[in-house]
Amino acid sequence: MGELSDDGAFVRDTRYLDGRITADGRDGWPVEPGRYHLVVSRACPWANRAIIVRRLLGLEPVLSMGVAGPTHDQRSWTFDLDPGGLDPVLGIHWLADAYERAEPGYDRGVTVPAVVDIPSGAVVTANYPMITIGMETEWAAHHRPGAPDLYPEAWRDEIDEVAELVYRDVNNGVYAAGFAASQHAYEDAYHRLFARLDWLSDRLARRRYLVGDHVTEADVRLFTTLVRFDAVYHGHFKCNRQKLAEMPVLWAYARDLFQTPGFGDTIDFDHIKRHYYEVHTGINPSAIVPAGPDLSGWLAPHGREQLGGSPFGEGGTPPAPPLPAEAVPAGHSPLAA
Repeated sequence: MGELSDDGAFVRDTRYLDGRITADGRDGWPVEPGRYHLVVSRACPWANRAIIVRRLLGLEPVLSMGVAGPTHDQRSWTFDLDPGGLDPVLGIHWLADAYERAEPGYDRGVTVPAVVDIPSGAVVTANYPMITIGMETEWAAHHRPGAPDLYPEAWRDEIDEVAELVYRDVNNGVYAAGFAASQHAYEDAYHRLFARLDWLSDRLARRRYLVGDHVTEADVRLFTTLVRFDAVYHGHFKCNRQKLAEMPVLWAYARDLFQTPGFGDTIDFDHIKRHYYEVHTGINPSAIVPAGPDLSGWLAPHGREQLGGSPFGEGGTPPAPPLPAEAVPAGHSPLAA
């Protein structure tokens, strides 16, 4: 996932397998319904982006999804949720096997999300920023009727600009604080994180969504960090100036998205907590998983409608409910009681 610099700062490893799946197949990987398998974990914020975008765009019929368990060891994510511990599409237990088929001798991180070519069993791409953008652009011919335009051409520059700031200071910022190995590195990440959250609060006090008048890629990227904030990052990663629930604008914004079909119905708080607290034994040696926090507040009214806009844009409609096999288990979320 990353390493430490000489001054104790966390540096994320971004050496992804990064094949491009395109509508015209120009890079050797054409968009084809049924050819690819999206591998995710509900615990992972980067994978959660892909789960949300796939749901919002209605790509379930053309892009199958495999769900790895919430924990892993140094070798790989595993398909321990499936019967026999094997992904039913790929027939493997270790996601590392699909990386090895793509690059024999593969020695970098085995990460999710990953898009796997089913015929060869090889990972095509684990480049998570481009996986969702690819779904939004290259897979457009397969979007459901009423799907939102999550990456509209007129707003792309602004979406990219906001998303880069959110990535640097928030998405990756919580990890930079949590995995810092020096007081200076930790405090630097901590202050950048909360300065950016204050900036986002100011921006969202006047508008319902980050860019434009409906949900876009920028909102998806911010949401998956915010939804994990109180359950994990506030305590586990020492991002404790405030809880999300103590930041009124961001808390209302996050609840608005959580209650939007395609967002909250992808969230598995049990998997989220188990992953961070059980896997990161360098931070939490006991591997004890906290019983809290209380999740009922996620369903409280948010009042964001008064700012205008609509989640799916003009003429847009909500996605269908999750496929039964992909639904979050009962008791793992206030929406899955």
